[in-house]
Amino acid sequence: MYPQQGRVSPGNSLVRHPWEIPLLVLAILTTVVAYVVALVLIATGSLSTWIFIVLAAPILLFFARGQLYGSQQVNGIKMSPTQFPDGYQLVAEAAARFGMKTPPDAYVVLGNGKINAFASGHGFRRFVVVYSDLFEVGGQARQPDALAFIIGHEVGHIAAGHASYWRQWGQFASNYIPVVGSSLSRSMEYTADNFGFHMRPQGAAGAMGVLGAGKYLVGLVGFDELADRATLESGFFPWFVNILASHPVLTWRAAALRNRTRSGHLFFRPSQIFRFDLVRTTQSN
Repeated sequence: MYPQQGRVSPGNSLVRHPWEIPLLVLAILTTVVAYVVALVLIATGSLSTWIFIVLAAPILLFFARGQLYGSQQVNGIKMSPTQFPDGYQLVAEAAARFGMKTPPDAYVVLGNGKINAFASGHGFRRFVVVYSDLFEVGGQARQPDALAFIIGHEVGHIAAGHASYWRQWGQFASNYIPVVGSSLSRSMEYTADNFGFHMRPQGAAGAMGVLGAGKYLVGLVGFDELADRATLESGFFPWFVNILASHPVLTWRAAALRNRTRSGHLFFRPSQIFRFDLVRTTQSN
């Protein structure tokens, strides 16, 4: 079973998706091969645009990460004890649960109706960005636990090393190879979902509902019905959509959060419906 109490270690095989490290090794090898080929072609006098892109990747990545961080510094609303204090406390709680020495910076940016959040870094700094719409879940649809799950998910990306410059550079070439880069990304999302589940298991259903139906209709989403469809929706194109996606398709993702006896399905859909009383299990913990 996945641990639901105690401190989560990023190296714990019960938390990190089992396909993540093998796919990361494959991605790094792909990048190494790309650099070797580029150097050989230069040595033989062959020059092309893609060679310069490969060689310039470390610099391009450095500036892209720096620009992204700088944008939050000058445009984002930084979470603090006086600005979005609930979010600030959730980030601090997640960092402590995951064994991080210091919590990452956290910013709120204008969502304009879009539900999203992400984690990144620059230099030795790590940060989380949450779109404002996630803080606007109010009225009968209010899902504060869903926000806690999502923040735990994003801080989990950082705790698992996904925001590392060196790691992202190592993954560079695989992002341009169908299936390899997307499969690695999906495994990382499953890993981050495990962190989010550890942070607030009762928020898993709400998080999937918000991602599927938005901040106002989340209360109308049946989590079991959503997760069941991972098994029922078959055929080539549902499989094809997942295999090329950077995130697990929502039905498979919900099924993985409900079935805590195994890792999320990466390449093929679940073969059977698994019943899991999330509310009762949460209360018993």
